[in-house]
Amino acid sequence: MAKEFTDANFKSEVLDSDKLSIVDFWAEWCGPCRMMAPEMDAFAAKHLGRVFVAKVDTDRNQATAGQFGIRSIPTVIKFDGGAKVAEQAGAMRLPQIEAFAGVG
Repeated sequence: MAKEFTDANFKSEVLDSDKLSIVDFWAEWCGPCRMMAPEMDAFAAKHLGRVFVAKVDTDRNQATAGQFGIRSIPTVIKFDGGAKVAEQAGAMRLPQIEAFAGVG
């Protein structure tokens, strides 16, 4: 299951990490976000220990969403060693998430 992050802990958990992180920026009211949630959870379970999967509610964590220029949701950002390396807007299914993350 993807772990929920906030403005308060995003830096320490994602940006200061040396691991591969996939972060899903979402909101409760967003239909495509709700559709993608089980896909992200399946991805997190399948790649547990290899990829760190996080979720950021853009309504509750506007500073973090603003920091990364999130303009549409869902948006998924890939971080490697704390550095942003890729971004994809729009809902994705499990195979698309795996391709985006670079894991199979």
